[in-house]
Amino acid sequence: MNYQEFKSAVVKYATANDIKEYELFYTKSDETSVETFQTEIKAFNSSNSLGVCFRCIVNGQTGYASTENMTEAEAQSLVLRAIENAKSLESETPSFIHTKGDTYLTYEKKENAAPSAATLVDFALDLQKEIYAQDDRVVDGTQSLAGFGISERAIFNSNGIDLVDSSNFDFAYAMAIISDGKESYNGVEIVSGHINNFDKTAIAKEAVEDAVSTIGYTSIESGTYKAVFSNKVMASLLSVYSSIFSAEAAQKGLSLLKDKEGEQIASDIVTLTDDPLYKDALVKTTFDDEGAATYTKNIIENGKFTTLLYNLATANKAGVKTTGNGYKASYSSPVGINYYNFYINPVKGSLEDLFAEAGNGIYITSVEGLHAGADAISGDFSLSSSGFRIENGKKTTPVKGITISGNFFQLLKNIASIGEDLKFNPGSLSPHRCGSPSVLVNQINIAGK
Repeated sequence: MNYQEFKSAVVKYATANDIKEYELFYTKSDETSVETFQTEIKAFNSSNSLGVCFRCIVNGQTGYASTENMTEAEAQSLVLRAIENAKSLESETPSFIHTKGDTYLTYEKKENAAPSAATLVDFALDLQKEIYAQDDRVVDGTQSLAGFGISERAIFNSNGIDLVDSSNFDFAYAMAIISDGKESYNGVEIVSGHINNFDKTAIAKEAVEDAVSTIGYTSIESGTYKAVFSNKVMASLLSVYSSIFSAEAAQKGLSLLKDKEGEQIASDIVTLTDDPLYKDALVKTTFDDEGAATYTKNIIENGKFTTLLYNLATANKAGVKTTGNGYKASYSSPVGINYYNFYINPVKGSLEDLFAEAGNGIYITSVEGLHAGADAISGDFSLSSSGFRIENGKKTTPVKGITISGNFFQLLKNIASIGEDLKFNPGSLSPHRCGSPSVLVNQINIAGK
């Protein structure tokens, strides 16, 4: 059965069992990719997944059941299992089935036809050749990958909501391994969009230059420095600390932003936006995983904290309206909270302008150990890092073997300048990604030699 047929069967059995409040949530994804080694195809990968979750409310208690098998018999079993689960569970936490009536945003969809296997193979092999052609120090271990993915998501409930959305895009990955005869260095570039628009030479050049730029690195003296955080690093930090903006975390005492709405929590040049329909996003979202309408909102505006992100349950607890950020990590997961295109707004100025303003300092281009060295509750972090010296307003020699430490909340307040080079961290077929321009921070503690 397809989704529509399975949905009809579920409705039939829910009605037959006198279930008045229920919801059906469905996801499907398919991904195909090819991977190279040396001048040959190393692997051809194809994966797909499908899942359905039925949720119902019986006598005030919520029951769940899920399946990956869409048949008539499974539709009946799904409903009966959820009813039994509701009867056997006792919880004081209220559950909500969203009500029809939201106004949903619209956008022009641009569907890509899936590239053929031959197209993916040719692109990956050509990209691999381009990487080797960029520098005679490129060695084996260098890899290229090209692929295509598609995802579909749907939600139907007894309150009149019936929504379906889908997304697809191509992607390519280049990892260049450079050897100077003593050590190896690696650089990576990832792009997504439509394969016909990918520039193989530019992708290869970026990956090789990323690797070559770190040859001959040194450490620096420990101390407090002005620092420019690259857009990639700042986006990664934002991703790690994104949970502090969740109403669920705040209500559980796991975020210092609880009851901070209206307060200045960042430099007045910082505006942080959550946009489900960001203009360049490959995956756009008009409804969340509870069927609530999504919309664009500033979480921080000119340094002031404006709102947490809510789903139906946390919004009810706070006495506010959901922000449309209900999220299920998988079809069978409970509803949590997540962002969409979550980014610090660009201001003005090139990366070189930030270097000039820094004068002397450090340019941080890479951090490691984000999940072990960053505490999302306190905001404290201590991260192994690398980058470049900034001397007399210019990027100079590469730096490695340093540790940066500080506090994310304080870092937001210490942002002195924000560039215009907004970039999002690369992701899979997901609407959830973080982005940032490069930023100049007045001071950061560095442990070096």
